[in-house]
Amino acid sequence: MFVALAVGSGFALLMVPNVELITAVVFTAGVYLGSRWGFVVGAVAEFVFSAANPLGSGLVFPPMLVAQVLGMSIVGAVGGAFGRFAQADNWSLIRRSVLGIVGVILTFQFDALTTLSYPVSAGFPLAQTSVIFLMGIGFTFLHQLTNAVIFATALPQVFTRLRERRKL
Repeated sequence: MFVALAVGSGFALLMVPNVELITAVVFTAGVYLGSRWGFVVGAVAEFVFSAANPLGSGLVFPPMLVAQVLGMSIVGAVGGAFGRFAQADNWSLIRRSVLGIVGVILTFQFDALTTLSYPVSAGFPLAQTSVIFLMGIGFTFLHQLTNAVIFATALPQVFTRLRERRKL
């Protein structure tokens, strides 16, 4: 169910640059199912989304696909580590801020892996790889910012609803 939701949300926002819900859905899968299954959901969802992407399949450039799958797997695994945190009764500004920061960090690691996948796999020297990384990561700032907002505002609502459903 989480894989389908992640892939579907990815395709729903495909034409909106740097805005996506896959990261939030995979993180939620980790929170709800635990780190191991969150890792699996992240890997499968990102593989399906990337491989079937009509704007360019990840199958064309395997190092990028591996980076994407690894990056999203990490998101799911980290979500599992936040299982207890997500069971809060009260979502204070501090708790929401923590989630926003987690969203930034997870998005940064995903963007860093995917940005580095080309220069590293192509054998660029360290100096060129560093410049490519610095130039590319700047373009991902909006991606990190939007995920911070999604993590800080939408996910507390999702976690509250999931907690309420478990009580039934």
